[in-house]
Amino acid sequence: MQEHPHLEREFRYIPEKAKWKRQLCRIIYRADTPMGKLFDISLLILIFVSTFIVMMESVPSFDLKYHTIFVTLEIIISVIFTIEYVLRIVTIRNKKDYIFSFFGVIDFLAIVPFYLSLFFPVTKFFLIIRMLRMLRIFRILNLLDFMNDGFLIVKALKSSSRKIYIFLLFLMIFSVVVGSMMYMVEGHKAGFESIPQSIYWAVVTVTTVGYGDVSPTTPLGKFFAIVLMLAGYSIIAVPTGIVTAEMRNKRQNLEKTCPRCKNEDIDDDANYCKKCGESIVH
Repeated sequence: MQEHPHLEREFRYIPEKAKWKRQLCRIIYRADTPMGKLFDISLLILIFVSTFIVMMESVPSFDLKYHTIFVTLEIIISVIFTIEYVLRIVTIRNKKDYIFSFFGVIDFLAIVPFYLSLFFPVTKFFLIIRMLRMLRIFRILNLLDFMNDGFLIVKALKSSSRKIYIFLLFLMIFSVVVGSMMYMVEGHKAGFESIPQSIYWAVVTVTTVGYGDVSPTTPLGKFFAIVLMLAGYSIIAVPTGIVTAEMRNKRQNLEKTCPRCKNEDIDDDANYCKKCGESIVH
């Protein structure tokens, strides 16, 4: 995956009299040149420094001692990121391709919290979103196959979303029923003072988290808890199995690629490409 799939075409559309724009575009969007790699590595360092500052600002002792330095560095880094975002838009012809791309949205979200913090100071901690920009390290180190694997997981989650929604609905109903039963069994005590509190206990138990702040005391309540704990292990395995099956299907589809037209939209049971008719049997 590239940040802009038609980048070479973009270079051709840049007029000769605007060579600076072509050169700047190559530096900003490509990491296959010394300047491009230096640019991306510099961005990664700034992202790391910015994230470190946000974390240290949340520590009262550090913020009290270095508050001025933190604020100054954050302003400088945010201005640099803003200039970089504007340059990415200016140097490319089809601006929508970048603005609404995955990296374009992340770049935008990385600078918005800074300007919001000028009016709502608490929003400055959303600058931690900048860590997502570290994903560019895959492109810099030529590890795009890892990014493709990541998108494979996203596609599998989307394909299995309906099944997962149904499962979550069942889990919600199950938790409400079990929580209501525990409210009656425990006799409105031992932390089960209300049905919502009992539902909270059911969710904590079925997910095997087990905070321990609410626990049953009656023999019947403990029996229900044992059943719920054992059920929790099988319940957790359901969404994992759904997503794993979808990932296997997506991987099989990716492996089926037409050798002639490179079409990847191949049905599971297909032996021929639907576009050009080429045999795809491996």
